[in-house]
Amino acid sequence: MNLHPTAIIEKGATLDPSVTVGAYAYIGPHVTLGAGCCIEHHATIDGYTTLGKNNHVYPYSFLGAQTHDLKYKGGVCSLKIGNDNTFREYVSIHTATSDGEATLLGDRNYILACSHIGHDCCLGNDIIMSAKVATGGHVRIEDHANIGGHASIHQFCHIGAYSMVAGHSFLKKDLLPFMIASGSPAVVKSYNRIGMMRKGFTESERTCVKQCFKIFYTSSLNRSQGLERVRELVEFHACGRVKEVLEKFWGSETVRGWI
Repeated sequence: MNLHPTAIIEKGATLDPSVTVGAYAYIGPHVTLGAGCCIEHHATIDGYTTLGKNNHVYPYSFLGAQTHDLKYKGGVCSLKIGNDNTFREYVSIHTATSDGEATLLGDRNYILACSHIGHDCCLGNDIIMSAKVATGGHVRIEDHANIGGHASIHQFCHIGAYSMVAGHSFLKKDLLPFMIASGSPAVVKSYNRIGMMRKGFTESERTCVKQCFKIFYTSSLNRSQGLERVRELVEFHACGRVKEVLEKFWGSETVRGWI
């Protein structure tokens, strides 16, 4: 174990022998760090926080801070993080608010400098969050989403997979998978064609999403009519990968009304 002599490791913390902890870093008594984690100088890991394997926490980040929610009444409120995530400088992530609940992050997420992830958020895998993004509590972000720098995400918002929020935007409603939103408040401008190409979606899958975009955002149909029209598309049923992503979003209890 590579522990700098000035690092503070509280009694009760569980560290894999392969963990590296830099100068003046602080590891709280209820923290668990998995194999290959690197906690750089002046970083803080506190609260009931668990990190999986090969996570890299850069200087001055604070993972496991107590929730800002005024409803907090104490208890075991945790933060659970998967594997291979990167947290750049000054990132802050809060634990959940209620006893027994957790803020959750999956694998291979890249969280850039000065970003904040609020209490009770749930992030999937392969998400890129650019510098100074701020999320309110209970935000849900699905796999492969891309959040531009200085964007603000309102509490309880649900961001679908493979979608994109442009920099300096304010998102106050849910965002459909595959769509690009920008502005303050954010509105959908297009579908994420380039992002889909980079993720290996076929031309027919991209065409299906383009048709969905036109139905929801350029036609005169209301939301219910649009859903019915999309589900009548031959392409929608032929593109199983796209269908699975969209149906998962629509079937989620967290969807409160998308833009």
